[in-house]
Amino acid sequence: MPGIIEVKNLRKTYGAVVAVEDISFEIHEGEIFGMVGPNGAGKTTTIECIEGLRKPDSGTIRVLDLDPQTEHQVLRTRTGMQLQQSNLPGHMKVWEALDLYSSFYPDPADWRVLINQLGLEEKRNSIFANLSGGQKQRLFIALALLPDPKVVFLDELTTGLDPQARHAIWKLVREVQSRGKTVFLTTHFMEEAERLCDRVAILEEGQIVALDTPQALVHNLSTEDRVSFSLDGILSANLKEILSKLGELEVQGDRVVIQGTSKGKIQLVTAVVNALSDQRVTFHELRTEQPTLEDVFLKLTGRQIRG
Repeated sequence: MPGIIEVKNLRKTYGAVVAVEDISFEIHEGEIFGMVGPNGAGKTTTIECIEGLRKPDSGTIRVLDLDPQTEHQVLRTRTGMQLQQSNLPGHMKVWEALDLYSSFYPDPADWRVLINQLGLEEKRNSIFANLSGGQKQRLFIALALLPDPKVVFLDELTTGLDPQARHAIWKLVREVQSRGKTVFLTTHFMEEAERLCDRVAILEEGQIVALDTPQALVHNLSTEDRVSFSLDGILSANLKEILSKLGELEVQGDRVVIQGTSKGKIQLVTAVVNALSDQRVTFHELRTEQPTLEDVFLKLTGRQIRG
């Protein structure tokens, strides 16, 4: 069954700079599909080519079985877009923005319903300049939903938001999906992709280096577990040697971190606790951490993701 979005051999350059290099993927109807990677990886270029805002050098793109380049006018009535650099006149009121943008579509959703569903009713008469970052992003989502789209594009939606606002936006995106919409989002927040997305494509220097569910990406790459604990005293040379045999050892002040792989039935945390007990070392604040999508990214690319 073909995807609601199909991208084949997409390539886009800017002079000598290759932004996107021969990538192919499909997005299924009703899913939240995420494209993740650091700034400059090619995420925004990819989503803008799919939206029809940029012309690719080569490759084919189909969205709702339409060509974004030649059938852009039809496509814009069936898709909703929140751009990375979205902005509105500072003096424009919330309801004015929604009323104006709804006039752009032949059969728009009722903005009066959207303003309530997205928690903006109390801000309907507020001007854009006085909205918080989270409120502005809610408004941009409302604008993206005005055409009653089948597909919603969200580009770096939560950049610059505080954790509370970010979590509120995540909840809102899930609600958008629950209405039967397909969501394609880009982000450089790995936690965001892991929390929200049904499938994730990891983009690095214009190429897809992995594509699967977040859970499968973590599981299939056999990323390592982490165990950390605190000591009251100094880590002795003897204990350091013992722990180093269990995995990669890092000392952060009084905090000791060991990253390694559980072997057979012996879990890493069990091996660490046994080693500490055998040496009669007092420890506290023992924590175990499961691998995350950011660990996958680090293993694939060899570097930490940055904003």
